[in-house]
Amino acid sequence: MIDGVWLWVTLVLMSMTTVGTRGSFILLGEKGRLPPALQRTLRYAPAAALSALVVPDLLIDGGEVTLFNPKLLAGLVVIAVALRWRNPWLPFLLGMAVLLLMRKGLGW
Repeated sequence: MIDGVWLWVTLVLMSMTTVGTRGSFILLGEKGRLPPALQRTLRYAPAAALSALVVPDLLIDGGEVTLFNPKLLAGLVVIAVALRWRNPWLPFLLGMAVLLLMRKGLGW
């Protein structure tokens, strides 16, 4: 019986935390503005989160970290092409072509 009570207490506290943190910006309005330095810093959060998801996948191949794998080479091609031409489709197409050639054509 007491275990069920702690479950409900935990759920209520988690709900209050979620509503409190998300609703604080609505309730505080203009008084709850973030400092400009923190606002500038938070602009990089999506790129950092995406990098944290992509980079390990590029470096790990077959369960071990290696610098000589097809995914890493394809990723480097994608970065180079994206920086050079600014075309949204070209990095995707060339990266997939390099990955396919490295895996099928060159024996990796």
